[in-house]
Amino acid sequence: MSQHLKTKDDVFAAIDKHNVRFVRIWFTDILGVPKSFSINTSELEGAFDEGMGFDGSSIKGFARIDESDMVAKPDPTTFQLIPWRQQEKGVARMFCDILQPDGKPYEGDPRYVLKKNLARLNEKGYTFYVGPELEFFYFKNDQGTEILDKGGYFDLTTLDAASDLRRDTILTLDAMGVDVEYSHHEVAPSQHEIDLRYKDALTMADQCMTYKIVVKEVATQHGYHATFMPKPIYGQNGSGMHVHQSLFKGSKNMMFDASDSYHLSEEGKQYIAGLLKHAPEITAVCNQWVNSYKRLVPGYEAPVYICWARRNRSTLVRVPMYKPGKENATRVEFRSPDPAANPYLCFSVLLAAGLAGINNKYDLPTPIEKDVYHMSDAERDKLGIYSLPGSLVEAIHLAENSKLLREALGDHVFENFMASKRIEWDNYRMNVSEWEIKNYLPLL
Repeated sequence: MSQHLKTKDDVFAAIDKHNVRFVRIWFTDILGVPKSFSINTSELEGAFDEGMGFDGSSIKGFARIDESDMVAKPDPTTFQLIPWRQQEKGVARMFCDILQPDGKPYEGDPRYVLKKNLARLNEKGYTFYVGPELEFFYFKNDQGTEILDKGGYFDLTTLDAASDLRRDTILTLDAMGVDVEYSHHEVAPSQHEIDLRYKDALTMADQCMTYKIVVKEVATQHGYHATFMPKPIYGQNGSGMHVHQSLFKGSKNMMFDASDSYHLSEEGKQYIAGLLKHAPEITAVCNQWVNSYKRLVPGYEAPVYICWARRNRSTLVRVPMYKPGKENATRVEFRSPDPAANPYLCFSVLLAAGLAGINNKYDLPTPIEKDVYHMSDAERDKLGIYSLPGSLVEAIHLAENSKLLREALGDHVFENFMASKRIEWDNYRMNVSEWEIKNYLPLL
């Protein structure tokens, strides 16, 4: 069942048709970790009308213990059967909005953060479309990094476990209403990518969560482990989430201009300039884990230098080449985020950065079509090419004073997110790693 329902009446009709007994309610904490609870379909009428109460104090970044009552209100447009739970009685899922007991939206809900940013955009008559490319690894289990295949980029491997996993994953996504554009083997061994067809940002953030859950679930069914950890294997490429973005007004792509040499409108150029200018301060959200910065190093295809181009894949922002008759495909690709980011917050801050460029009419720097990795520091300095933060603590320091970030996330999420990241950094820096034991113990 992959049709998209609209109303609660549609949901009840689907429940009767497919003999659904339980509905799982899905949402995320501020770090993008999926959360869920199950309700009996007999409770659904009340859930739609008033929501289902739960204790928010135990959810990361939600409420303190003295203000812990939360309400989850299902969104009927997100109803889908869960293919791997269809026995005699079916199981379905819906994403929900988190509310306060008085019915007002809860400021700590990442889905609400994105909705709020999109509402500001919709006032101008725009729609924000995104198409992310999420990479991931398959391993034998969750205890180590034993690979399933030794394939490389676009390799057609012989029939192996990974081929079956990817096929079953795509069939499951299709059954859950997620449109897959294409899939392929990635550069590193046992690394894969499934690209989703672009959608409006809220639909896509929900689909990213569905995608990550499905990839992991299908791997588990086959007895393996899938991970979106940004850099699991030393010396190999990490996993990215390149995010393609475009702004539409009705059916018109506002980033396209036929008369421009880059086929970019003024708004399109300003949007890119906004992404470039604010990239350092939004990196804490787009690359939110200590491990994210093991991927963001020169030499492994992950972009670390703040510049843009059309053909050059070593830049942070790329504008895919225009094809005649494909005006609607004009888009901006932001290449630094990783798939372990919270998609609701990631899309929110990308939009905020791009809109800051439009609202303040930022000038777009010259594109860099040379390989930035092979330039000397002096060459990069001369061209005004700076780097993204090199560690989580650097990213935190840049984010802490960002007015743009605070406005995009709202005070509650901003403060809780930053507090969580400071704790993560402290825990990490106090840990004595295997590398330190190996290098220092014999020497010192």
